[in-house]
Amino acid sequence: MPTRARPLRVLLATLATAIGLACALPAGAQDGERNRNAAVAIAADVSSQGGATKLTFTLSKPVEARAFVMERPDRVVIDLAEVNFQVEAESGRRREGLIQSFRYGLFAPGRSRVVVDLAGPATVARIETVARPRDGAHLLTIELQRADREAFRKAAVASDPAPVPRKAESPEPADSRPLIMVDAGHGGTDPGAIASTGVFEKDIVFGFAQALAARLETGGRYRVRMTRDRDVFVPLAERVRIAREAKADLFISIHADSISSAPQVRGATIYTGSEKATDAESARLAERENKADSAAGTDSVAPPTDVTDILQELMLRETRGFSAGFARSLMGQIGPVMEMSAKPHREAGFMVLRSPDVPSVLVELGYLSSKRDLDLLQSQPWRESVTGAMAKAVDLFFSNRATLGRPAGPPRKAAAIAPVSP
Repeated sequence: MPTRARPLRVLLATLATAIGLACALPAGAQDGERNRNAAVAIAADVSSQGGATKLTFTLSKPVEARAFVMERPDRVVIDLAEVNFQVEAESGRRREGLIQSFRYGLFAPGRSRVVVDLAGPATVARIETVARPRDGAHLLTIELQRADREAFRKAAVASDPAPVPRKAESPEPADSRPLIMVDAGHGGTDPGAIASTGVFEKDIVFGFAQALAARLETGGRYRVRMTRDRDVFVPLAERVRIAREAKADLFISIHADSISSAPQVRGATIYTGSEKATDAESARLAERENKADSAAGTDSVAPPTDVTDILQELMLRETRGFSAGFARSLMGQIGPVMEMSAKPHREAGFMVLRSPDVPSVLVELGYLSSKRDLDLLQSQPWRESVTGAMAKAVDLFFSNRATLGRPAGPPRKAAAIAPVSP
């Protein structure tokens, strides 16, 4: 059913407040720097009649929109200029007509995206923006029309989403300190797991990743980069590319799992990369995480491993050996300060762990489906304790590499990497 209309004075006040917030947000706010000229969305409504379903956003100003459809799974993707979404969190979770659910967020710098999960095959009948004279708002309406499978398949094949150009990277002075890449999972149009309270995994892990990066920078021993520095979507292969092109010495990916059917399960797990998973549960998790690109409305592209001869195969084995060594150090340090799962170190084929030359781990901090874990994940003292333990594990990792005759941070020219999207 359509969302109940608000009284005019409430809508006007909400719109004015949202516009004010968008203009006043300082650089470095929760979602990073906002585009102060971005349109503000204050409502999202869904209505259906017959074989048609309409998704309407109430905006502070008009924006250009382009839509296309994707198959397996069936989705409609709407690309927009950057929009500051200030809509109710539950708006995208109500099923109505042809729409199963929808999500939205920053897809790339200056560009937002809405991804609609379809309840059945549908095509985009029209996209229209009209001004509402009584309050100055602009209504962006995307109308979907029921279609048969063959018509939908043809529309999906004909869709050709425009690529987003990569952000130019500028060189930085040579620095011999080890470079650590901290990867906050999910982001933008990909929320990750969702707690029963409505909290998104992408927000929890981003806050933790920021705290870990700050902790690692304390003392000046390391250079630290993040694959994303705000709530923006970054494809899985792009995260690997960022780390490799920067010549990172260590890659740490931060996530939080969820098992709604087993709220009693809790604790952290550390994963390293492998073609063969430790167990069926790990294989399922990797498969789910590897679909992150699909959740954001783009096709997954496996990162190249560059393993084409025996020397590169040996390099991959050595890298995975270092990854396993760091995982063991990590378990030893965080075990005393946080709950660990029944099998704290596992292996699986995560796409973000496929770099052949950067030691990489993926840390599932806990379960959003566990009330106890969720409370801890949002606790500042807990975060400080765990990031401190992880920093000690990093110190041990590089000390051990130096002992093995592998200097922690040989002189090199590294690119200054800013989070980019496809």
